[in-house]
Amino acid sequence: MLKKWSLLAISVLFFITGCASEENQEEVTDESLEKVKLVLDWTPNTNHTGFYVAQEKGYFEEEGLEVEIALPGETGANQVVASGKAAFGISAQEQITEARTQDIPIVSIAAIIHHNTSGFASPADKNITSPADYVGKTYGGWGAPVESAVLDSLMKQENASVEDVNIINVGNTDFFTSVKRDIDFSWIYYGWTGVEAELRGMELNMQYLTDYSDKLDYYTPVITSNETMIQENPKTIEKFIRAVSKGYQFAIDNPEKAADILIESVPDLDDELVKASQKWLSPKYQADAKKWGIQDVEVWQDYANWMYENELLDGELDAESAFTNQFLPEDK
Repeated sequence: MLKKWSLLAISVLFFITGCASEENQEEVTDESLEKVKLVLDWTPNTNHTGFYVAQEKGYFEEEGLEVEIALPGETGANQVVASGKAAFGISAQEQITEARTQDIPIVSIAAIIHHNTSGFASPADKNITSPADYVGKTYGGWGAPVESAVLDSLMKQENASVEDVNIINVGNTDFFTSVKRDIDFSWIYYGWTGVEAELRGMELNMQYLTDYSDKLDYYTPVITSNETMIQENPKTIEKFIRAVSKGYQFAIDNPEKAADILIESVPDLDDELVKASQKWLSPKYQADAKKWGIQDVEVWQDYANWMYENELLDGELDAESAFTNQFLPEDK
């Protein structure tokens, strides 16, 4: 290993042997890197492009890191990160807000997308053009209390009630199967499912959450770590975020090349969908923020207040402790 040899010894060895074998060089590199794990929130998609770019372009290695990108298990990324079994994870502001009020020590260390790109989607032939049209319709979700609260929040603005919506749990059934079989509308992220609908030739009606309330313009997804990691290994987090920032900046500046990297890294993905999604999403990573990843305490406080008012939290959130911008690269 390099740390066991002086520069002089390495020079003499190189002179004697001519050059080290490629196998030995790889061993030196691997053993000198700090290994950390990143747990995704879902299967790989364009929300995660920056990580795969950082891996492929060598940004992690430049920071002395070897990063394992792992899929979430049954327990999910939040629990794995909170327990310290992974250094980093992907989550969303609503999940962290709930976790923090339950004393689960996860912290958001960067926002992947600066504005909420989600909303309620339905095929155009369902004739759902506003929240008032949800009355008498069937909504397909995943069984979380926040779904009913968000639906009701939007519907109240048009003098309608969520009590008049038939809400069913469709689990992991995909949007396109569900709307043909069981439901009229669902909550989607347009950057993936909406773009896929475009490619399928399916016209959608969308009600974006941000069109109805500033309080629902929260960060989703975000990168997380845990309090112990922040206290004991801040340099590792700094290196990780510096590499990831480069990865997302590359994806912002080069959507087509970034899409190619994601496709090569995850061959099971649909090439056409990845490229179209990346083109749509790349401008959204930073949007109108002064730099990628930055978070605002008002965004955290506003959404926490909304959740508390809608009885989705056991207690009020200490917004300043739920996130940090300290690991983002300094402006040049």
